[in-house]
Amino acid sequence: MGHNHNGTLFERFVYNILDSKFKKTLVILLVLASLGGSIMMLPSKLVLAKMLPGKSTNTYSIYVDTPAGSSIEQTKQVAQCVTDILQEEKHITDIETFLGTGSPLDYAGLVKGSGMKMGEQYAEIVVNLTDKHHREDKSFKIVQRLRPIIQSKCKSIIKGTNIKMIEMPAGPPTLADIVVEVYGKNNTKVVELSKKVADILKGTDGLVDVDVMSDEIYKKYKVIPLTDKISRSGLSVEQINKILYLAFEGMKIAVKDTIVLNDQVGLFLVLSDKSQTLPVNSLEALQNKLSTLSLMNKKGMMIPLTEVVTIEEAYSNPTIFHKDLKTMVNITATTDMVSQVYPLLDAREKMIEYFSANGYDVTKVAGISTYMFDLNLKDKKTGETYLLRWDGEMKVTLDTFRDLGAAFIAALILIFLLLVVYYKSFAISGIILGGSFLSIIGVIVGHWVANMVTTETFFLTSTSLIGFIALMGISSRNSLLLIDFAKSLINDKAIEKRRAIAISSATRAKPIMLTAIAIILGSALLASDPVFGGLGVALISGTVAAVIVSLIFIPVLMDNSKAI
Repeated sequence: MGHNHNGTLFERFVYNILDSKFKKTLVILLVLASLGGSIMMLPSKLVLAKMLPGKSTNTYSIYVDTPAGSSIEQTKQVAQCVTDILQEEKHITDIETFLGTGSPLDYAGLVKGSGMKMGEQYAEIVVNLTDKHHREDKSFKIVQRLRPIIQSKCKSIIKGTNIKMIEMPAGPPTLADIVVEVYGKNNTKVVELSKKVADILKGTDGLVDVDVMSDEIYKKYKVIPLTDKISRSGLSVEQINKILYLAFEGMKIAVKDTIVLNDQVGLFLVLSDKSQTLPVNSLEALQNKLSTLSLMNKKGMMIPLTEVVTIEEAYSNPTIFHKDLKTMVNITATTDMVSQVYPLLDAREKMIEYFSANGYDVTKVAGISTYMFDLNLKDKKTGETYLLRWDGEMKVTLDTFRDLGAAFIAALILIFLLLVVYYKSFAISGIILGGSFLSIIGVIVGHWVANMVTTETFFLTSTSLIGFIALMGISSRNSLLLIDFAKSLINDKAIEKRRAIAISSATRAKPIMLTAIAIILGSALLASDPVFGGLGVALISGTVAAVIVSLIFIPVLMDNSKAI
């Protein structure tokens, strides 16, 4: 036959396996055990799934939200505490603080809604780092290290403050890693439920920066002009408005002409910080402040402001959010360098347990749909219904994995149909397909090995699944070559079946190996990339598995098949 010595050695090795029933059974059992073992790595969390891994960048933001009704001074105090901690970091080049507003929009700000932040209780701190190529610490590692320090020192300054560390999203543009939307008709009850959901998320391992996106109701004071007293005193409501603006905000009182700009520049009168602010937040302090202000009427008499106004306590009106014309509240949470899927399943179990024990009928949404993790709650006393809907990057992850799974099954069916048309045999097509599917052993084991040799968690990502789908074609081709060659040896050369299978394995080993080496070397460049690393590892380890399966397992299946 003109085989070289190596070919003959491998040929003998394959023939020995085919010639012994025990060895054939052993190969089949070993392959099935490997398949079962590798798939079990996913539920046993040896390999973790995530949409995309963290991406090291040169910037991140910190959102400071003090309780609704806080003053800009209080917000500044918390922001100052954060910047004091940041200034001690060697990798940070500069820090900008925006008080009462979000920063100029970047990608993270667009998707996380910082552009809509206006109010004294908001601050955003933008942090720039040294170039990622010149530091060993990745940005997400720095964030992970600083988060507990900042939160433990600065959150306690004002009770109810929320501090969130926001990174540039590597993956899809979503509000947060995990978002729970609580829907219901009664806004007050929805907010109550949201707080309970947030408490459960806070107690779930791997989740940080939990925040309820709803306004707290706080006490405020209304200064109401007494119109009859004003007119009797010879004053006007406009005068009262102006003095109040002057006392608390400052206002334009005149203009100055400028020759240079050929324009008029407003002259503002503002009271000093000390006289503008109240010593304490109370009705008495406000009355004392107003009693120091007097107005002159048309007759030149000074009239105290407290004579012509009355002060009333009132409560703030919270913002009511709607989505699809339904009242809802968002609860957001960030995952602390872990996959979003596992904390979600944990928290969901806890929620089912908690709400069932606290007067609600909890039902799961049936079927494998986009909303398969949602929960319906029904209050046993009032009969009111609520919906807990899961969203955020976690939902995109589940949707992507589901869609890629469907694409993979579609690829399998199409390859199978093509093979049936070509071979006119279901058995042969099944052998080829079985062999192709087994490259999943390599993909999962490869991720497990990569996770052991890297410092960060190496996740099975959506790009890994794309790599697995791409492998289907490569490994199918290996099996096709073997079967075609073996069949031609049997039919044209009248060689005995087992010998023909052994010869085809030995002869095809070299081209299969060369193809595999080309794929492995090409994919090695991808393996170190933060986003496409999964694709690289899937192609490398999947190819190795595909070669072993093609050269040893496929011959065993061919020998057992009557179609060849």
